[in-house]
Amino acid sequence: MNLLPLHELHVALGAHFTGVNGVEVVDHWGDVPAEHAALRESAGVMDLSFRGRICLTGADRVRLLHGQVTNDIQKLRPGTGCYAALVTNKGRMQADVFAYALKDELLLDFEPGLAAVFQQRLEHYIVADDVQVIDVAPYYGLLSVQGPRAAEVLGKLELGVALPPDPLHLVSVEVTGMGEIPVVNQPRLGRSGYELFVPTEALAAVYDRLVAAARACGGRTVGWRAWELARIEAGLPRFGCDMDESNLPPETGIGARAVSYEKGCYIGQEILARLRTYGQVAKALRGLRIEPGGPLPARADKLWRDNREVGYLTSVIRSEAAGGVIALGYVRRECFQPGTELSVRSEGGESVARIVELPFVA
Repeated sequence: MNLLPLHELHVALGAHFTGVNGVEVVDHWGDVPAEHAALRESAGVMDLSFRGRICLTGADRVRLLHGQVTNDIQKLRPGTGCYAALVTNKGRMQADVFAYALKDELLLDFEPGLAAVFQQRLEHYIVADDVQVIDVAPYYGLLSVQGPRAAEVLGKLELGVALPPDPLHLVSVEVTGMGEIPVVNQPRLGRSGYELFVPTEALAAVYDRLVAAARACGGRTVGWRAWELARIEAGLPRFGCDMDESNLPPETGIGARAVSYEKGCYIGQEILARLRTYGQVAKALRGLRIEPGGPLPARADKLWRDNREVGYLTSVIRSEAAGGVIALGYVRRECFQPGTELSVRSEGGESVARIVELPFVA
């Protein structure tokens, strides 16, 4: 397993670890309810350095990426970003990605373990283009602070610049002795949030300052368990869990954020354009509330209606904030309507599930 750059620091501070797609992640800090409360009520600091990071440099970088992903890269100006999907020529997802335009490069941020997917895909289409694809994960870490007091936490760092007011906008800050640090307005869990791409040699120092600032605002460090709980409560799908290579972007609920139907040609465009023009998707991701009293379902458990299989679960979790067991899952078109009652068949028995609007918790 690839260890986090701050592994030893996290160990010294009492972290417990897990793995996501072969990469080390801080699982929790010994008090998951308190970590989750920080994300909801104050601010939670998470080391996201397990995520993949690639930079594209060279004069043709925009043209290359624009032809590979579903959103409009040509519209990006330095200091702005967008969310997009990487799809095959059949429109099936290979990854989702946040793309940011810096002054002389494009910075890509994506799920762990997918760097080879991006590099191979992008380099395959470089012929005589002036583009360099660089895995910058060894050189830059990624720190995140999420929650209603996230901006206040960043303010305590005294970076000397105004924080970007709009989601997926960024500013680059030159910090004495630490180098250049891009700071992104990134509400990754559906609420206020900011993230910092930090040179590895300065990562520990910035992390210490960020944690101290969060504690001064009533926040704390958080781990993967609390993070995933907050993500599911917000109804946000994660690639590798709620969406994969079998899915079209419109099925996953990310189409409105990740797909531009006005941009020029890109790989997979014809399929997605045809789907939008001629019909709805046959299945789609929906929120489900599991009625109390039955067994706790698991990921991949099947959904049934009138003794007919109509879908499956992708994320399942117990949430006090949402008042019980909640889940994300795919259902067939006839089950899209909120209020539709389904059954979940698990190893422990059968439970009732109802389609609900997302997010589960605002």
